[in-house]
Amino acid sequence: MTSHQVAPGRAARTAPVVIVGAGPVGVTTAILLARRGVRSILLERHRDVYPLPRAVAMDDEVRRILQTIGIHDAFTAIARPANGLRLLDARHRVMAEFRRDDPRGHHGFPQTTLYDQPELERLLRNALARHPECELRAGVEVVAVEQDSEWGVNRDAPGDGPDRVRVTLRDGTTGATEHLWADAVLGCDGAGSLTRDAIGAVWEDLHFEETWMVVDVRTDLPVRTWEGVDQVCDPARAATFMRIGEDRYRWEFRLGPGSEDLRELVAPWVDVPADGDGFEVVRQARYTFRARLADRWRRGRVFLLGDAAHLTPPFIGQGLCAGLRDAHNLSWKLARVLRQGADDRLLDTYQSERKPHARRMIRLAVATGWAMTGGQDRAAAVRRAALGAVCRIPALTSYVSESGLSPALTRGPLVHGRRTGRRLTGTLVPQPWVTADRGRARLDEVLGDSFAVLSAEPPAPAVRAVAQSLGARIVHLDATHAAHDATHAARDATHAARDEPTALHETTVTDDGTLATWLRTGRADAVLLRPDRVVMDTVPAGGGGFTGTYRWAPLLYTARRPVPARQPNSPTPPPRTPC
Repeated sequence: MTSHQVAPGRAARTAPVVIVGAGPVGVTTAILLARRGVRSILLERHRDVYPLPRAVAMDDEVRRILQTIGIHDAFTAIARPANGLRLLDARHRVMAEFRRDDPRGHHGFPQTTLYDQPELERLLRNALARHPECELRAGVEVVAVEQDSEWGVNRDAPGDGPDRVRVTLRDGTTGATEHLWADAVLGCDGAGSLTRDAIGAVWEDLHFEETWMVVDVRTDLPVRTWEGVDQVCDPARAATFMRIGEDRYRWEFRLGPGSEDLRELVAPWVDVPADGDGFEVVRQARYTFRARLADRWRRGRVFLLGDAAHLTPPFIGQGLCAGLRDAHNLSWKLARVLRQGADDRLLDTYQSERKPHARRMIRLAVATGWAMTGGQDRAAAVRRAALGAVCRIPALTSYVSESGLSPALTRGPLVHGRRTGRRLTGTLVPQPWVTADRGRARLDEVLGDSFAVLSAEPPAPAVRAVAQSLGARIVHLDATHAAHDATHAARDATHAARDEPTALHETTVTDDGTLATWLRTGRADAVLLRPDRVVMDTVPAGGGGFTGTYRWAPLLYTARRPVPARQPNSPTPPPRTPC
């Protein structure tokens, strides 16, 4: 690689984490790390938020991530819940309607939300400013990312850590070059990622490429909308339409032979006068939608997130959602390694969990795109007819409307295997409103930022041992709606005052029956929840303990948190803490 000289008079700096790219994924990752005490430096070539709208849709699972970083109330003020999705034929007749208008879906938020990305980014930047652990450096360009082994034996990195990564950046104004050293570098630098090239990752083509025109409009003209998303299933002129704000609308049109006159294209929804009065085009641009997946997401302590790791067509609105899921998955694992000395193999689970999930979502988007747009080959008419027939099946439309798009995580070290009955591991715990000792709140506000045990039955000693070793809060589900056990609150307050790191923190909650039904359907008495609210393990109905500790304990337990001695009758005791 090209040698870069540090600018004269500027000392080299170190940071636990350097994040390349301060878009929504990079900023969200920085905030999630800050909440766990990890300092980071964000490097961004633009001096301010990118002003033009790009992503516009978000599901309720990802809104839960915004809740975690503390901006969900502010986001609600700028967001617009959508009724769902309608499939229209070439004459704009409704072929099927998939309603997703539950204001409190599985995750406690509207199932589909539309928004303006620059407004979201401004909220994220404001939240970032409230965390002194995060430093944003705008107007700088990253020109190289190199790991220790690439520098040779005479490396100039400060410290003795074997995993240091050197980031070389250039000031956009002065042209001065400097180095940063980090324990980890996160590439959130988009589709043209320099970080991806630095780790030698290449794209896997998932065989979808189409050119579309995206048009964002502000207008006070009467627009014919049902407050949901329209997808026109017309091979000759496939289109997507949605209202994203009080006076903001988006159209997407697949380009092909024929007229591209904007007034003609939007005529089914709005009558635009010849002079265009009252119809302001905020942005009109051509995009090539692609489906791609990086073959590797990690090399050493360098990671890829967001569009640097995956590209998806926009048909199910999961582009930015996938990147925020990356941030939520990686941040707690990286913090546990950097702050608590967890096994570095814990970081291997980032790619092994997120890559298959992203692949499934991209394939769903591709399949949805081909089904909806019909393609341009001779089989288009057959596919369109089949789609119309399938969409008339009431059970299918109900399932699509009520179910989330996001699949469960596949089995792995942090997702224990399937049990008899419906599987809960790998899925996210639902988030109803609950009542606890401090009043009414969303469940995640009670669970906290770390591990948690949610239990419908008194936990066995082995379950308590696991909770104590992980620093997990135990949340008791009071299915009888009895009053909160005040002794738990008093004990929590005493432990907090004494700052006892191994004390068990317990609380009791009541809800509307959602959690009890969920546990009962999953044939579980209790679940062990990861910091990202994924179920890692379960206690089967009838009692006992977690049976997957032998898989995940070696990755999570560290010398900085003592593990209690084996409890009587514990079939799978936590391993001893390594010296």
